[in-house]
Amino acid sequence: MAKYIFVTGGVVSSLGKGIISASIGKLLQARGYKITIQKFDPYINIDPGTLNPYEHGECYVTVDGMETDLDLGHYERFTGIQTTRENSMTTGRIYKSVIDKERRGDYLGKTIQVVPHITDEIKQCVKHLGETGQYDFVITEIGGTIGDIESAPFLEAIRQLKWELGRDAVSVHLTYVPYLRAADELKTKPTQHSVKEMLSNGIQPDVLVLRTEKHLDDHMRMKVAGFCNVDLECVIQSEDLPSIYEVPVNMQRQGLDSAIMRKMGLPVGETPELGPWRHFLELRGSATEVVRIGLVGKYDLQDAYKSINESLSHAATYHHRKVQITFVNSEFLTRENLEEKLQPMDGLVICPGFGQRGTEGKILAVEYARTHDVPCFGICLGMQMMVIEFARNVLGLADANSSEMDPHTPHNVIDIMEDQKTISNMGGTMRLGAYDCQLREGSRVASIYGTNAVRERHRHRYEFNNSYIEQYEAKGMQCVGRHPQAGLVEIVEIPTLRWFVGTQFHPEYQSTVLHPHPLFMSFIQAAIQK
Repeated sequence: MAKYIFVTGGVVSSLGKGIISASIGKLLQARGYKITIQKFDPYINIDPGTLNPYEHGECYVTVDGMETDLDLGHYERFTGIQTTRENSMTTGRIYKSVIDKERRGDYLGKTIQVVPHITDEIKQCVKHLGETGQYDFVITEIGGTIGDIESAPFLEAIRQLKWELGRDAVSVHLTYVPYLRAADELKTKPTQHSVKEMLSNGIQPDVLVLRTEKHLDDHMRMKVAGFCNVDLECVIQSEDLPSIYEVPVNMQRQGLDSAIMRKMGLPVGETPELGPWRHFLELRGSATEVVRIGLVGKYDLQDAYKSINESLSHAATYHHRKVQITFVNSEFLTRENLEEKLQPMDGLVICPGFGQRGTEGKILAVEYARTHDVPCFGICLGMQMMVIEFARNVLGLADANSSEMDPHTPHNVIDIMEDQKTISNMGGTMRLGAYDCQLREGSRVASIYGTNAVRERHRHRYEFNNSYIEQYEAKGMQCVGRHPQAGLVEIVEIPTLRWFVGTQFHPEYQSTVLHPHPLFMSFIQAAIQK
């Protein structure tokens, strides 16, 4: 039978529950266990697909086409597993499932209530992956903060599951220990209150992970253990570190995985080496030279392009470089400040996105990269901006555009996909998930991948208008990646330039710590050579 680990957070949000969940998964994998991680978000949206990145950060897409929370990206990058829609659940999806059952008459006239119907649905979703027989551990992260009204049904479900599963379920609670500079003191009172809140919900945390800016001595850990009914070895501190990738090693050093194993009555054995992971950290620590990448987009928020940032970091590390990412707000790019903003960069990433805001600035950045032979990587909308810029400035179609930005353009070199024209609902209706892509033999991207067939994840409604392919290829932009059945253009490149590649898909979703994506590896290499 699978065993279950529940990760909750208290005091404040954004403490790093996702990183801790991913770290636990990584440490259990190192011990030879098969794991999976799921995220339960308390918001009522069905998924984060329609949420503004300023509100929720990046929207991460699974292989089977589910739009999910960015924490699933951390799960995949740390552990190398591939998540699916079963790994992501929201209050909206829970309630929709229950309401659909009620409408079908599945409850046989019962009055539908939060307890037991909503909580039973949550428990069923938690246990579903464990009942497949594929996993030894199912790690379940509960989004939000203890005390939020929205979290109450999830906590009740956890309480019931802990009671039913006994030693096969463990609760890991993440709290914050603030440092008061004026008093020069660390305060454990918020942690005590957070655990008290958990206890009021009937849940005794088995392990506490204390987020802190300052090192906690054993006296303070003993104080927390005593007030919160937790064994001293189960009070773990998570100090601020230079990189999130150092967290698993820090957690292992303090015995987080060993504490969980003991709580579940499992043999602890010897501590795994984490060899490849430590090698990655050594490369990061020894890198001194910098490669400068300009991220051209419209969302001035680090989490909005999280997977791209991490993919660039992975690739730079394996090239013995530190990556210095500079956000360039495309909304404020003009011909007058273009040189000043972009000249210092070794490479440019033209970011994905939706809507017209900032697109003309992206087109200017593409033009600069093409005419100055700066390595340039266009992703999704970024690729479409490459296509539009080429049409305007090389093909001579001055009013070329995407029908998303200008429905009346006479040269819609980017047009809505045929199967999207009749769709009225916005949420979950784009081309989502992994699709096959056939690469042209002899093309740059085929040599980068080392194969002529790949499978990558998508999130878009608009595509390259195939009626223009001949014009593009005659002038030097090659359509070197195509969907084998639909003929959709997946990849464009200009082989005469140093590195100029655009992908309709999102390669950043498939880059992991131990397996950086080949396109990002090649792009960083070109940026270094520049």
